[in-house]
Amino acid sequence: MKIFIGADLVPTDINYDLFTAGDATALVGEKVKKIMDSCDYRIFNLELALTDKETPIKKAGPNIGAPTSTINGFKALGVDLLGVSNNHVLDHGYEGFVSTVNTLDKAGIAHVGAGYTKEEARKPYFIEKDGLKVGVYACCEHEFSWIDDYGFGANGFDPLDALDEIEEAKKQCDYLIVLYHGGKEHYRYPSPHLAKVCRKIVQHGADIVLCQHTHCVGTEEDYMGGKIIFGQGNFVFARNYANIATWGEGFAVIADVTKDGVKYEYVPYNKTDVGLTYDETGEILKGLKERSEEIKQPGFIEKSFEDMAAETVVGRYVQHMIKRPAAEIKNEDLHIGLFHFAECDVHHECLLTGLRKVMGLGKYGEFKKD
Repeated sequence: MKIFIGADLVPTDINYDLFTAGDATALVGEKVKKIMDSCDYRIFNLELALTDKETPIKKAGPNIGAPTSTINGFKALGVDLLGVSNNHVLDHGYEGFVSTVNTLDKAGIAHVGAGYTKEEARKPYFIEKDGLKVGVYACCEHEFSWIDDYGFGANGFDPLDALDEIEEAKKQCDYLIVLYHGGKEHYRYPSPHLAKVCRKIVQHGADIVLCQHTHCVGTEEDYMGGKIIFGQGNFVFARNYANIATWGEGFAVIADVTKDGVKYEYVPYNKTDVGLTYDETGEILKGLKERSEEIKQPGFIEKSFEDMAAETVVGRYVQHMIKRPAAEIKNEDLHIGLFHFAECDVHHECLLTGLRKVMGLGKYGEFKKD
C-alpha cells in the first residue's frame, strides 16, 4: 500500500479559481500529479475552514477560510483523508466548523483529528487494503482550537490521554501514522520539548510522526525503529511571503507499506505563483539531510533553540508585556497576544527558554557563573 502524505493544503484568493475549477495540474504540475496518482492513498492537512460565511473567532494570528466551492480542487487532487487537528480548524467558529465537516462529508473525503465530541475527535482513522491495515491518529498543540476549550473542534495533544490512545491505535493496525500539528513556525529544527514528545510518541507505537505546522522543511530523525519528520513545509499554500524564503519549499512522504515492513520515498517541490512544482535541483532534500545530521550532535537542539528563543523574546514577546501605558493594558489585542504566548506549547517553551538566556539564568534557574 503506497500512501502519499503531504502537509498544508490551503486554497487562497490567489488560486480559488483553480481549486473551484478542479484544475489539479495547474496546482501541482504534471509530475507531482502523476506521482500522487500512482499512490493508493493521499493524506494532507486542512489548514483552514471551508465556509461561505466569515464568522471569525477572537485569536492571535490570521483567521483562514475558503469558499466551499474550492472542494472541487481537493477532489481533483484525489485527496482521500484530511487531518483537521490544527490551529485553524476553528478559525470561523462553530458555523465554520459545521460547514467544513459537512463539505468534506458531502465530497466523500474522510477527516481525522476533530469532532463534536472528545470521543470523535480522538478517534483514529483506519485504511485497509490487500490484507494490510494502516492507522492515522491526528493531534495538535494548544492554539485556539482544542475541543476541551470549545466543546467541539481539534484533538489536542494531552500526553496523559494521547499516548495511551496512540498505543491502543497501534494494537489495531499494522502501521501507524501520527500527524502532530506543532513546532515553531519558520524554524527548521525541533525544540527540545517537541523532540521529546515525538520520540515518546514513537515509543508508544507510532511508525512515523509528521510535524505539520512550521511551514518550512525541517529535519528528520530515525528513532527506535520509527521515523520522525520535524517539518514538511507547505503543500499548496499560495501566499506572497517574499520575506519568508522557507515558505516556498516542501516535501511529501510516500510510505510504501508491505507485510515485510515499510520503505520511504520523498517528493520535494517548490512554490509557484499559484501552487507548486517538482524540485529538480535536489537542494530541498540536500538541506533536509544536512540539518538532520546537525541535530545528531549532542546539545545542538538545545543550543539552537536557545539562541532562536532569545532573539524572539527580545524582538517579539517582551514588547507585548512591558512599558505599556495604562490604556494599552486594557487593549484586547494585547490580552490575546499574552494568552497565546502562555497557552501554546511552543510559544510557552520559547518564551521561558529565551528569558533564561537573556537574563543569564542557568538551565534550572541558577545564575551562570562568569
